[in-house]
Amino acid sequence: MKVLVIGGGAREHALCRSLSLDPQVTALHCAPGNAGIAEVAELHPVDALDGAAVARLATELEAGLVIVGPEAPLVAGVADAVRDVGIPCFGPSREAAELEGSKAFAKDVMAGANVPTARSYVCTTPEQIDDALDAFGPPYVVKDDGLAAGKGVVVTPDLAAARAHALACGGRVVIEEFLDGPEVSLFAITDGETVLPLQPAQDFKRALDNDEGPNTGGMGAYSPLPWADPKLVDEVMETVLQPTVDELRRRGTPFSGLLYAGLAITSRGVRVIEFNARFGDPETQVVLARLKTPLAGVLLAAAEGDLAALPPLTWRDDAAVTVVIASYNYPDTPRTGDPIEGLDEVAAQDGPDAYVLHAGTRLDGAAEGGGADDGADGGGTVLSAGGRVLSVTATGEDLTQARERAYTALGRIRLAGSQHRTDIALAAAEAAEAAGV
Repeated sequence: MKVLVIGGGAREHALCRSLSLDPQVTALHCAPGNAGIAEVAELHPVDALDGAAVARLATELEAGLVIVGPEAPLVAGVADAVRDVGIPCFGPSREAAELEGSKAFAKDVMAGANVPTARSYVCTTPEQIDDALDAFGPPYVVKDDGLAAGKGVVVTPDLAAARAHALACGGRVVIEEFLDGPEVSLFAITDGETVLPLQPAQDFKRALDNDEGPNTGGMGAYSPLPWADPKLVDEVMETVLQPTVDELRRRGTPFSGLLYAGLAITSRGVRVIEFNARFGDPETQVVLARLKTPLAGVLLAAAEGDLAALPPLTWRDDAAVTVVIASYNYPDTPRTGDPIEGLDEVAAQDGPDAYVLHAGTRLDGAAEGGGADDGADGGGTVLSAGGRVLSVTATGEDLTQARERAYTALGRIRLAGSQHRTDIALAAAEAAEAAGV
């Protein structure tokens, strides 16, 4: 099978890494990719938002499967364009991707499917914003209705800050009640009818240790969750994932691809914080690190409507931890163009238990996001090209060992002004050790 992956972040690098290890994949391509993805796939310069260009590239490559990674191309209808030329594509249609593209649409679907979620108001005027903020009180939760690269949500006790964010969103904004309790990310692969859940993970949205600082696209993740109820996945399947897929099919907009449920485990039970229409980043890095079943066949079965025929997924017992290295001044106005050193040291000294997935990188002299000539010959200097630059991922017998390996590998990498959290999976690892898990 020839596979084409669309995107250029750490999520796509994790997908490409797993696909490169799949014996069913005979040729692997990525567009536009990045400096790290170039080591496992052939890169092609393409505008990921241009459905016609992506479909044309897939046709030229004679791809047997296209995987659309990021949310913006999905909301732009790129998966539709690929399917229109007769090539199987993993990713929802433009209409179904509105589950992530519009918080208001997602709330409407959840209401129709009777999915438990936070009470909310959709506001379009300053008066409605003030009324909603007053109704819920602090801490205030304000969400941009549209795509915001994981940074469109403000949770704050400060009324003025909440109101300012709501007004800055423009158009529609969703204001909802605050949900207490730990957060969990659960992915499910679906063909529009059958739903196949993956293993849960937890990510860290805040920029700084102890969950302080501004919201980001995610600064790290871990899996499994030793503190979670063993029945959690079954409960979420029954109350959230299957009802949502059924509701979208009932509406005539079947969802085929990756359905991501961001959940809060509250004192009143599981509640949905948000839906995404694609693999989450950085949770994908740890979930795929634990998946034993070859990936390509699963995604192709979803794209072709054959998930029900697949045997159950198999998983490694290992734990996995990912720590994100971000640029100076991320998430505000990150600095780019800084050289990255130490990547070869990680590969030589820490593999295969620890490895680096590239998020925002490019080779010196290449266009941002990579190009067709970015080969795996090691030539050129790798430079930072985004806010989140690298995801250092490691596996181990438990979270403590996986953490140690991830941070040891991270210590070999040198990027001027970079930042990372030092507490990814720390509380969970300590609790598991104390409980003897």
